[in-house]
Amino acid sequence: MENKKGLHENNKHKNGYDFNFLKEKYPEITAFVIKKFEKETIDFSDPIAVKQFNKALLAAYYNIKDWNFPDENLCPPIPGRVDYIHHLADLISGQDEVTVLDIGTGASCVYPLLGAAAYNWNFIAADIDLDSLDYAQDIIDDNNLDSKIKLRQQFNELNILKGITEEGDAFSATMCNPPFYKSAEEARGANRRKSRNLGNNTIRNFAGNSNELWYLGGEKAFLHTYLYESSLQPKVSKWFTSLVSRKENVKSLQNSAKKLGATTFKVIPMSQGNKVTRIVCWQF
Repeated sequence: MENKKGLHENNKHKNGYDFNFLKEKYPEITAFVIKKFEKETIDFSDPIAVKQFNKALLAAYYNIKDWNFPDENLCPPIPGRVDYIHHLADLISGQDEVTVLDIGTGASCVYPLLGAAAYNWNFIAADIDLDSLDYAQDIIDDNNLDSKIKLRQQFNELNILKGITEEGDAFSATMCNPPFYKSAEEARGANRRKSRNLGNNTIRNFAGNSNELWYLGGEKAFLHTYLYESSLQPKVSKWFTSLVSRKENVKSLQNSAKKLGATTFKVIPMSQGNKVTRIVCWQF
């Protein structure tokens, strides 16, 4: 049984949401606020409301005023995403000048935005999808973060670190939220199941382009490729980290890490409500 301890102690959203504050800082959210059991909330099955809610959190708490990307791209939940940032801060504490590599940053560029806002970190953010990188660059420009966040394109969909890292790179950590599914067909099937479970036909709430949702062989294949490529350039980063959705993938990754010469392998539990996940971290 994994530890369900809730959000990180430094997470500004660990005690719920102040909708009066959100409405003050981001008035557009007002139209989406509803009353449920005498408390203000939003309809979390409505993708438009969810996107506006996350925009409100970014504007109110992280000074990210412009966060625009297509509805077909994943809309990351800010409380859970910033939790990864806080746990990463614990892992690399004591380092003065921090530069993080974000693998698969997506159109939302969410981890670099949060890391720059919460800890003033620098980021190299990489993605294979040129359209996503274009939207990410617009967000960076609109929020005057060009000095903090630089983008790179991955040109080979099977590679993770290879083709992204450059000579002279020295990252404090790498981070990643890997694709979950093995194929586009598997992703579409899961999308339909989630929609049925919510009792509606909403698809965009579970949006995401192919590069965000699936990788040949799924999460396990992605993680093992990432681990192997990290062993080929062990000094490029002090820590290599990734979210892992499937608990059963942790053990095989740990065994492979040991065989490849990793000196440290850690698992950091994360949870929000009923959702339990974990960050795996290794170094050489």
